Amino acid sequence: MPTLSPPSVDEPAGQHPGARLVAPVLPRLPVWPLVVMFGLVPLWWLAGAFYLGWSLLGAVLLALLLVRGRVPLPPGTGLWLLFLSLVVVSATQLSSVGSLLAFGLRLGFYVTALVVGVYVYAVARQGIDLATLLVPICLFWFGLVVLGWLGVLAPRFEMSTPMEMLLPGGVSGNAYIQDLVRIAASEYSPRALNPIYRPSAPFPYTNNYGSAYAMTLPCVVAFVMLRRHGVLRWAVIASLPLSLAPAFFTLNRTMFVSLGAGLLVLGLRAARRGNVRVGASVVGVLLIGGLAAMVIPVAELIGNRVESSDTNSDRFALYEEVLRRVAESPWLGYGAPATVDTISAPVPVGTQGQLWMVLFCHGVPALLFFLAWFALAAVICARARSAAGQWLAVVPVVCIVQIPFYGLASPNLAVAFFAVALTMSLVEREARPPGPALPHPSAAQPEVAA
Repeated sequence: MPTLSPPSVDEPAGQHPGARLVAPVLPRLPVWPLVVMFGLVPLWWLAGAFYLGWSLLGAVLLALLLVRGRVPLPPGTGLWLLFLSLVVVSATQLSSVGSLLAFGLRLGFYVTALVVGVYVYAVARQGIDLATLLVPICLFWFGLVVLGWLGVLAPRFEMSTPMEMLLPGGVSGNAYIQDLVRIAASEYSPRALNPIYRPSAPFPYTNNYGSAYAMTLPCVVAFVMLRRHGVLRWAVIASLPLSLAPAFFTLNRTMFVSLGAGLLVLGLRAARRGNVRVGASVVGVLLIGGLAAMVIPVAELIGNRVESSDTNSDRFALYEEVLRRVAESPWLGYGAPATVDTISAPVPVGTQGQLWMVLFCHGVPALLFFLAWFALAAVICARARSAAGQWLAVVPVVCIVQIPFYGLASPNLAVAFFAVALTMSLVEREARPPGPALPHPSAAQPEVAA
């Protein structure tokens, strides 16, 4: 007669002896919300809702995460939550109620970026093909290229939008909000002696276009390396040389420098690891860029722009003003940028670079947590071994170079978190020892209850 072993102390009362608890299988998160968010950017731009509606799209992702239940958090989430807490507290330093709208928009971009990162990380841990997960970024890239060419071919195109018409006059009349809801294909400086139209759509400012381009290019190259066939792959390949004209005509020096720094780091890592495929891809991108530079005299155009404007003097004057004022409120900053007369025109202090915005608006501790997240992301992503992973790993490097010069309180921050979260999940996959496939990540890995 068979004997039964005594029940384990871990078994709940009433359960059959020897039975084991099986973790419930959590519902899988879909990719389509990311496609709607990133892939339909031209539509959101035409509606005037690209900026004002971005956090609403992020709220959809958050709702899906909450419905799912247990949510895995990517490394560094704690650092970003500390940054967000300081941003919220810094609202106590706002000088007027009218500053709350712009403050809320910036906070929305910071929160939405984290939500996007968590969502992408959770989807990637479901075992999905990473090339499929990169499709939303590829569609975002196509939007950049198409709207960039609109800025090249029809630089004076601008129009009112449904969002602009729906907003109350007191809101739409705000200069900052007006920039966000009234669309234009390009940006130019009315103070320049010889105005140059620089592609900017779907963004209000051409620097945002250059920032997005430098962040997204490594992602689409990674997609080409992951997806070996298919119409989308060849469409991405064809779009790479086509993207150079609008990117070059932005005349964004920081775009070139940040992308160049990323390619340099990528090339050095490929040489150290002996990865011929990555090295060849870097050479290929540089050759395409070099050929385009022979047709588009970008260096000459940038030189003419610098000579005919006061952007450098304005920037340095703003930086000096930030350092002077932050000494008076180092812990929480001032909550929002403040207008000051620089050398040539009134420009808000705390703009012209994310580093200066965080420092001035939210204080020194917030800046330290902000920079710490990007530093940690760069270190973790650098562990990627595959060719696609190494391309994705340069995105935080590109961001670090941009932080002193470009504002990232925009949808671009979500692009950065998307790429970093995807790379972190890839690093985890590559670190797993060979063997049988693990169970569904939602049940096999420790997660945080949402």
